[in-house]
Amino acid sequence: MDSRTLRRAFVDFFHKREHAVIGHASLVPEHDPSVLFTTAGMHPLVPFLLGEPHPAGRRLTNAQPCLRTNDIDEVGDPTHLTFFEMLGTWSLGDYWKPEALGWSYEFLTERLGLEPARLWVTCFAGDQDAPRDDEAAAIWRDLGIPAQRITFLPKQDNWWGPAGTTGPCGPDSEIFYDTNPAGPPDETPATNPPRFWEVWNNVFMQYDKQAHGFRRLGQRNVDTGFGLERVLPLVQGVPTLYETDLFAPVLDALRSRAPRRDQFAERVIADHTRAAVFLLAEGLRPGTVDQPYVVRRLIRRAVRHGRALGIEGPFLAELALAVIPSLAASYPLLEREREEICAALEAEEGRFAQTLRRGERLFAQEAERVRAAGASVLPGDVAFRLYDTYGFPVELTSELAAEQGLQLDRAGFEAATLAHQEQSRQGAAGRFRGGLAERSPETTRLHTATHLLHAALREVLGPHVAQRGSNITPERLRFDFSHPERVTPEQLAAVEALVNTQIMADLPVTWAEMSLDQARESGAIGLFGERYGERVKVYRIGQFSAEICGGPHVAHTGELGWFRIVKEEAVGAGARRVRAVLEGPQEDL
Repeated sequence: MDSRTLRRAFVDFFHKREHAVIGHASLVPEHDPSVLFTTAGMHPLVPFLLGEPHPAGRRLTNAQPCLRTNDIDEVGDPTHLTFFEMLGTWSLGDYWKPEALGWSYEFLTERLGLEPARLWVTCFAGDQDAPRDDEAAAIWRDLGIPAQRITFLPKQDNWWGPAGTTGPCGPDSEIFYDTNPAGPPDETPATNPPRFWEVWNNVFMQYDKQAHGFRRLGQRNVDTGFGLERVLPLVQGVPTLYETDLFAPVLDALRSRAPRRDQFAERVIADHTRAAVFLLAEGLRPGTVDQPYVVRRLIRRAVRHGRALGIEGPFLAELALAVIPSLAASYPLLEREREEICAALEAEEGRFAQTLRRGERLFAQEAERVRAAGASVLPGDVAFRLYDTYGFPVELTSELAAEQGLQLDRAGFEAATLAHQEQSRQGAAGRFRGGLAERSPETTRLHTATHLLHAALREVLGPHVAQRGSNITPERLRFDFSHPERVTPEQLAAVEALVNTQIMADLPVTWAEMSLDQARESGAIGLFGERYGERVKVYRIGQFSAEICGGPHVAHTGELGWFRIVKEEAVGAGARRVRAVLEGPQEDL
């Protein structure tokens, strides 16, 4: 069974069980500003998990491309990836644990033919926020999983969500496959994770986490995730995901270019190329902050590892041409954007080559300074600066130091790296607080304002403007959009005035459910293509704005207050960012 067949088998299995097949969301969340990237299929469904009716109904399924960078340093081992596909199902206040767990077991054992005796499960152990999940454990026992293959684990292991700092969440029950049934009988998924591969996660979303704690959701939801890349080796009978049909083409192309072999470097390049191809296809370009920075980091990390394999000159565009056919049947956008993807990769490789040369000059200067001082150790903070600013892996800096008769202060490098990571975590905690899952009056007003801003930018700058991402806290909005050049002060003033005109007009905000074709014909803004289901919600603000969205919004624009643009800046090639605030309700001005 190849990857395309497995993807289709999953969706068809649940479609036959009355699940509507919905399109996938963008890797850059359109209406969930609490994260940089879509890390799970539930991101675009947050409003519906909180109680809004979904246009397609109460049972849903899809295949969702996801990107997670928190484990980027682990990529290269047999299981970790940055880019992956999560096949998912949702019950929005419909069925509950018996159906969800029963169908998971049936699909794995009957449709895929996995051995029931090699399946293990974990359940939530309970704490002060929620009770032990004895209900799920009893269902598993009824399905044939004996008690010795059921493990209860704490929240850090068996609780999912929220995706950001607030929102839907709940206990989960994870399914693992024993890759070595002849191993020690006392091992479990908790004691030997490499032996037990997680293949499916059933999340029972009963709670809504807010700043003050947990509260019960208005409806009980089921959110399940089935890792395509994790399960594919099991059905194809290969030892790791890198031997499957999703990775073989890009690895073959890489090995034809590389004079040397190194398994870890090859895997990093394969994963990062797949991730970069998808992000570039969605319109992102390498930059210095947020999503564009991640694109740049992935590309440059792949290039660095290519250098370790002895590859000279640009090579990622060639690998992209191997990646695209492996995914294009399910994601046609990749083929449509093929030329732009390759051009962006070549351009970034060229920029990075120049950066490496500048880094080599910096290294030479620092090495000379060390020798002039009569020392023999290159400081760790220098190695970190070379890594963070110029993309030098610490191994390369160590090799260059050895050639100069110097040692590298590895402990100092590690300390600088840890300090940087902690600073980044603190920054992220501040950046991603709030979000639509919070549903406060402030975030609702600001989200509605992004619709007005989007429409105003298109009117002032042109119809080429399209949303590339957003972030909302209770204090301000941040809106990223496609535009090839700096927005002039005059243009910003025109946009600001246009938005405030709509606010002062106190326009009604209404919505209607319709087919995707009807939404397109009505002139609604949306990233049309394969990412939407057959039914969508279109929110209209008077005659000024029409946009596909899931909410929430105010009832009239007069509730917004005065709109003010605080800053406009570049975030990458062909992408700009506007930061704006709402200053008090209109009637108080």
